[in-house]
Amino acid sequence: MPRPLPPISPEPINAALLQRLIGPSPQLILEIGANHGQHTQLLLRAFPTARLHAFEPDPRAADAFRKAVADRRVTLYELAIGATNGRAEFHVSSGLPPDATPDLKAEYPKGWDQSGSLRAPKTHTEKWPWCKFNRTIRVEVRTLDTWSQKHEPGTIDFIWADTQGAEADLVAGGRATLARTRFLYTEYSNDELYEGAPRLEALLDMLPGFEIVKLYDADILLKNSMVATG
Repeated sequence: MPRPLPPISPEPINAALLQRLIGPSPQLILEIGANHGQHTQLLLRAFPTARLHAFEPDPRAADAFRKAVADRRVTLYELAIGATNGRAEFHVSSGLPPDATPDLKAEYPKGWDQSGSLRAPKTHTEKWPWCKFNRTIRVEVRTLDTWSQKHEPGTIDFIWADTQGAEADLVAGGRATLARTRFLYTEYSNDELYEGAPRLEALLDMLPGFEIVKLYDADILLKNSMVATG
């Protein structure tokens, strides 16, 4: 039976909301799909005591991240989090919106790098035809469980995930880690923007221990009911 959904939240995800929910002093945050570090900066300001592990497989974005984020609390890993360990084809996004401002063009001199994915694009190219996927590259992939067993085997306070349609891969390779994660914020889409991307109902079925805190148009904030959240 489908899980009942709350209405779309009018309260945006921001530092105040996260501080209220997670608490003022979390110790460990993961950002999966960090891009240029736009949200990294928000998380660092919101949680000055936290260590943050960021993951970004696109070399263009990883290079921009290094230039934008200079904080000893942050470790960047140039790899994708997926369902299996090894190397895989990564679908590289490019292009720019037709109404791109000079500032946007300056931010993405090598093309749009926010939409790359381990999953091949599907309806994404129909919804945003300016965003192209003309090539793939081979990237390193680790499961979340493999990575965490080596680096952070304890409780994780918060995961911010932006995997562009690879949400099911993250969950499949990270069940043990997610079981000891307090809060999870992730994208979802009911339009199958990428091949095999789970609809929201299917994604929630994969995360039975998590309760919905906030539902947004394309994102969801979840709390692990099996882990202490105080």
